[in-house]
Amino acid sequence: MSEPVFREMRESDLSVLFEIQCDAEAQRMAAFTSTANDREAYLAKHRRLLADDRIVRVVVELDGEVVGSAAAFPLGEDIDVTYWIRREFWGRGLAAAALAAVLEQVAVRPVFASAAYDNAASMRVLEKNGFKRVGEERGFAEARGEEIGEVMFRLN
Repeated sequence: MSEPVFREMRESDLSVLFEIQCDAEAQRMAAFTSTANDREAYLAKHRRLLADDRIVRVVVELDGEVVGSAAAFPLGEDIDVTYWIRREFWGRGLAAAALAAVLEQVAVRPVFASAAYDNAASMRVLEKNGFKRVGEERGFAEARGEEIGEVMFRLN
């Protein structure tokens, strides 16, 4: 595998990122994500988000191919993070590296994140970046169609 490139997200990336996020197995693993898979709604939403300068967005490329993304965004009074890597590239450290690239651009602390109670890989991504477990909650996971446990994280 060549070295990944982490760069700012562009509108031209959105179609590929939409396709990556339509993977049913990845949606189930992420749990707290939309399963609508509505291209036009996704593109409209993410075009608006690209115009929001409070959001830090990074795209992951391998050999010129977009394979994922990471972002930090305001959620109420807090800053939260998210990341998504094409399933074929899981287990290669790309999510942790993409999140690190985002966090380098986020000066404010604390930063928050969460993961489904059984998503050990996502929890490892957060812990590799210095996040600490701070609690658990229950919430409705659209991708699973049920309420499940969610582990809450904080980076000081």
